[in-house]
Amino acid sequence: MPTLDLDTDASAIAGRLADPDTLLVACLCAEWCGTCREYRLMFDVLADAHPAACFVWIDIETHSELVDEYDVENFPTILIEDDMSTRFFGTVLPQPRIVERMIEEFAGRPSSPGALKLRRQLAGA
Repeated sequence: MPTLDLDTDASAIAGRLADPDTLLVACLCAEWCGTCREYRLMFDVLADAHPAACFVWIDIETHSELVDEYDVENFPTILIEDDMSTRFFGTVLPQPRIVERMIEEFAGRPSSPGALKLRRQLAGA
């Protein structure tokens, strides 16, 4: 499944996240960032390789109302959430294998209840 863009795919994102078994993998970036633009291609490849997860591209300047409180300081910043909690939130090197390993690890382990950062907002779009 391709990467969904919050600018054009909000209803598809909400539909995918209505399924509690769907893992959210969001990349918080900025259009002006060259590293982000390069990473987008790799993020798209990851999305295609993991169709059970919902991959979302979010421009933090266009959608500041959703992400301002998260203090995104560097790019790319990745947010991975399941239905119960945030599994990862932080900056990663622009190497897709890093995120792929996290997805594989989280898919095999149950999570603990915790604060959700973005999933509920996106699911309500």
